[in-house]
Amino acid sequence: MSKKKVVSIEDRIPKLKHARKKKANRRLIFYLSIFFVLISIIVYLQSPLSHVHTIEVTGNTALSDNEVVEKSKLTTDTNIWMINESEIKNELIENPIIDTVEVSKKLPWTVEIAIQEFKRVGYIKEDGFFHPILGNGKVLTTLKKETSNGDAPLLLEFNDEAILNKMTDELTKLPQNIRNMISEIHWKPKDENENKIVLYMSDGYIVDGTIRNFAKKMKVYPSIVAQLDPKSKGIIHIGVGVYFESFEDKTKDKKIEEATAE
Repeated sequence: MSKKKVVSIEDRIPKLKHARKKKANRRLIFYLSIFFVLISIIVYLQSPLSHVHTIEVTGNTALSDNEVVEKSKLTTDTNIWMINESEIKNELIENPIIDTVEVSKKLPWTVEIAIQEFKRVGYIKEDGFFHPILGNGKVLTTLKKETSNGDAPLLLEFNDEAILNKMTDELTKLPQNIRNMISEIHWKPKDENENKIVLYMSDGYIVDGTIRNFAKKMKVYPSIVAQLDPKSKGIIHIGVGVYFESFEDKTKDKKIEEATAE
């Protein structure tokens, strides 16, 4: 009986051995690629390439860019992937000038801080300087201006903080275009009315009114003026009822249509 010769598969099929080797090489290349990607990520995170290069600040007028950046505690050594947006918001919102904050990353190296400040609704004057007053009643005593910008009225004789807060709250409700028409607001308290105020308007009129519901009544100021002779200046009373008192002839007071004050 003759013996059968045993032949290995590799010898019988050379292509199978080559395919297995090729498959093993591909697997090795795959694992090496993952390894080098992980190493690259680690190197990137530990290198200046992942640091913040640019900090953009928008929406600020009273605050400088440097003040906002300093308060945010961001630097060019800060890793952009380690930034905690909530922490930055909490730091910035502590500033009484800032109303809202939004922090966003703009890859690869930029952080944007978009802030919204409280409205500037007036100015007070102390020691020859003008200090802005915000809608939350905060007076920016650290911000000194030699002149007001004309974008808000000058508030005079408001030496009571509670009254000042009431006035600024009403000014916040007033449209910007009407607020710009007011040059000065004087607090003139009376025994029967501690909220009495007198306004000097940029168009030459004087308004005698009260802080109570001031914004609601002043919103119709353009309609009131439209009923008057532009050549005749005087005092517009908007307290109890609405009427006009001419400088030239006080005996000829003009009753203003009540509908305009509603």
